[in-house]
Amino acid sequence: MKKAQRAMNHPESAPGQGKRRRLLDRTFYVGLILKGITGVSELVAGTIFLFAGPSQIIVFVSAVTHHELSKDPQDFIARFLVSLAERLDVSATLFAAAYLILHGIVKVVLVWAVLRKQLWAYPWLIGFLIAFIVYQIYELFISFSWGLIGLTVLDAFIVVLTWREYQLHRRTA
Repeated sequence: MKKAQRAMNHPESAPGQGKRRRLLDRTFYVGLILKGITGVSELVAGTIFLFAGPSQIIVFVSAVTHHELSKDPQDFIARFLVSLAERLDVSATLFAAAYLILHGIVKVVLVWAVLRKQLWAYPWLIGFLIAFIVYQIYELFISFSWGLIGLTVLDAFIVVLTWREYQLHRRTA
């Protein structure tokens, strides 16, 4: 009875709002799944950085980009990756490994907990995403990147959707 009354008083229960709510719910879960996948990818990349030295990374990046650069020597992404790999030193590699592993662990654990509707995880996910957004904005001032802007906007959108889901689950808990 109480849930039915809450649903009737809920602003999203008005006609036409059901579709909007389902779309936001789907978008939230797709965003979470993408965050989880990137978290696993970061764990893998961080582990590779941890155990591979800068010279091994240069050899790997050169092998991966060789075909593309032979077809198009001006390929932006391939040239960027080679340039980035050539600038790596041991401390940068260790920093990248630590950052990627920490970032990956946080994402995977919090995404898993939110998908299991653990209320404690929602504020933590929001807090960590905001911390990463602040860091990404700082990085944007140092070195502009459209990719980083896209990631920052996506993270901000996930924060808003996570807050919305958290409020919905708190009301029904």
